[in-house]
Amino acid sequence: MHSLSKSRLIPKDLFRSSKSLGGSHFELLVVRRGLQLSGVELSGPNPIINSINRRNRYHNKIVGSDTANSKVTEDLKPREQLKKAYEDALTYCRSKKLPEDVDPQAVFACNRLNLRDVDVFGFDYDYTLACYRPELEQLIYDLGRQVLINSFKYPREIEDLDYNRNFAVRGLHYDIQKGLLLKVDSFMQIQLGCVYRGLTQLPDDEVLAMYGSRKIPVNYIEAPVRNKNESPNMVQLADLFSLPEMNLLCNVTEFLHNNGIDFCPESLFRDIKDSVQSIHPTMHQIVSKQPENYLDIDPLLREYLSVLKDAGKKLFLITNSPYHFVDRGLCYILGEDWTDFFDVTIVSARKPHFFSAERTPFRLYDPHIDARLWDRVTSFEPGKIYYGGNVKQFQAITGWKGEKVLYFGDHPYTDLADVTLHHGWRTGAIIRELAHEIETLNSPDFKYTMNWLQFMTSLLESYQDLDDASCDDVIREWQQERNKIRKSTKRIFNNQFGSMFRTHMNPTFFSKRLFRFADIYTSSVTNLLKYSVRHTFYPRRGALPHEYRSWFN
Repeated sequence: MHSLSKSRLIPKDLFRSSKSLGGSHFELLVVRRGLQLSGVELSGPNPIINSINRRNRYHNKIVGSDTANSKVTEDLKPREQLKKAYEDALTYCRSKKLPEDVDPQAVFACNRLNLRDVDVFGFDYDYTLACYRPELEQLIYDLGRQVLINSFKYPREIEDLDYNRNFAVRGLHYDIQKGLLLKVDSFMQIQLGCVYRGLTQLPDDEVLAMYGSRKIPVNYIEAPVRNKNESPNMVQLADLFSLPEMNLLCNVTEFLHNNGIDFCPESLFRDIKDSVQSIHPTMHQIVSKQPENYLDIDPLLREYLSVLKDAGKKLFLITNSPYHFVDRGLCYILGEDWTDFFDVTIVSARKPHFFSAERTPFRLYDPHIDARLWDRVTSFEPGKIYYGGNVKQFQAITGWKGEKVLYFGDHPYTDLADVTLHHGWRTGAIIRELAHEIETLNSPDFKYTMNWLQFMTSLLESYQDLDDASCDDVIREWQQERNKIRKSTKRIFNNQFGSMFRTHMNPTFFSKRLFRFADIYTSSVTNLLKYSVRHTFYPRRGALPHEYRSWFN
C-alpha cells in the first residue's frame, strides 16, 4: 500500500507527468511497455471503476489475455484482489491528465447573465471599488483592542495579544451562546476539526456532545431576533471587516480561559462587537489622512469605468461609508475627478436597511459645509452627493429597475440578497480571496492529490460492502489514507478552517448563500475588462446525482 508522504500531499512519483498519458496515449503505453493491468473486473456502479474496467478490456483486446495469468488472478483471495484493485487504480491515476488551470482573474457565473441586457452598473465602495491592504485589518484590531481595555476595562495584558490574519477565514459562524467559532456547510452540518474555543481546537467528541450531532437545527442557526437588545444564537461573519473582530474575539477568549477567568460568552461577544463598531470614525480619519498606507491602487479601475461610460452605461455608487472617507479613497484610487464617473453617488446608505426601508428620505449633502440640506430630493444630478434614502425612492427617481441593473458588492447579504430577492436586480459578488483559492487549486500537487482522493473514494464506494473479514483491515487502511488526504488538503488553504468555499465534500454555508444571491462572482471588478459589454456569462452545467456522469465528462 502506498501511504502519504510527510514532504508532500501525495508522493509525486505516484503521479508521473501525465500530459502525454491521457486518452489514447494510455493504450499506446500499455502496448509499448507491456503494462499488465490486473485483469480483475472491478465491480460497482462507479465512473472511475468503470473507466479502469474499460481500459482493462481494451488492453486484453490489443495485447491478448494470458489465460494462465487470468486463471491466477481469478484464484486470488478477496484480500489480494483488493490490493490488485488498489494498484490498478494507482496505475490508472498516474495516467490521468491533470485538469487545466483555472484563470484566477476569470468571472464565474451562478446564473445566466447577458451584459447586453444591463443598462445600469452599480457599485459598493469598501472591498469592491476599494481594495484594502492587510494594514487596515491590523489597524481595526489594534483600535478595537484599545477600546476593550480603556472603555470596557478588560485586563491590560490583552494588549500583548497579537493579530494573526491567517487564523480565520471569511464566512465562519460564531456561536454566541457557547463561545465557539466554527465552520458550517451548505447542509448546516458542522465540519469536525474546524471548531475552536479561542485558539484551541475542540475534540470531535466534545463538539458532538455539545450539539448532539453534526447537523445544526435551522431554528438554532437562523433563529429570528425579536428585539435589538436580544442576541441571536449564532452569527455569520461574512465580510472582510469581520476578520479582525473574529481574531480579537478568539484571542481574548483564549486569554481568559488560560488565566482561569470566568466570563459570559455572550457578554464578551457584545463587548468586542461594540468596541470594533465604535472605532470606525477613528479608523476613517486615519485612513483618510494616509490612504497610501491602507489602499491598493488597481490601475485598471479607471479604464473599466471609462469603458462602461463610453458604451453608454449609467453608473451609480451606493455605500455605507461616509463621504469624506469615500472621497479621500477614490481621489487616491481614481483621481480628483472621480465623481464624474457616477451618475448618482449615495453615501451613508445604511445597507441592508436601504434596500428594505420605504420612508427614509434622501438628503442632498454639501461637502463644503459638511451638512445635509433640507431640500426635498426629487432628482439626482451627476457630481452631487446624496445621503441616506431607500431603494424604492431611488428606483422611482431614476427609473432603473429589475434586470436592467447590475450591482456589485462584497457582502452576499448586506449588498446582494435584498436587491436580487425583492427588487430583481442582477448581482455580482467581489470575493477578494477567490484569486488565492484558485492559485492554490492550480498547484500540481493539489491536482495530483485531488485526483487520487477521487480514486480512493471510488474504491471505498465499490468495495465497502464486501462480506469477508479478511478484507476489513484493507478497507480500514483505505479509509485512513483517504482521511489523511482530506485533512492535508484542508490545511493547504488555511491551517485551522480550510477553504472558505468548501468543507471536505460540500460547499460551505457561505458558498451556498453566495451562489444563491450572486449571478456572477469574481475577485475584482476590473476582471470584467476581459469581456466585452455584450458578453453572456453561462453557468456551468453540472451533473445532478441522478444524471449520467458521462454527459458532463
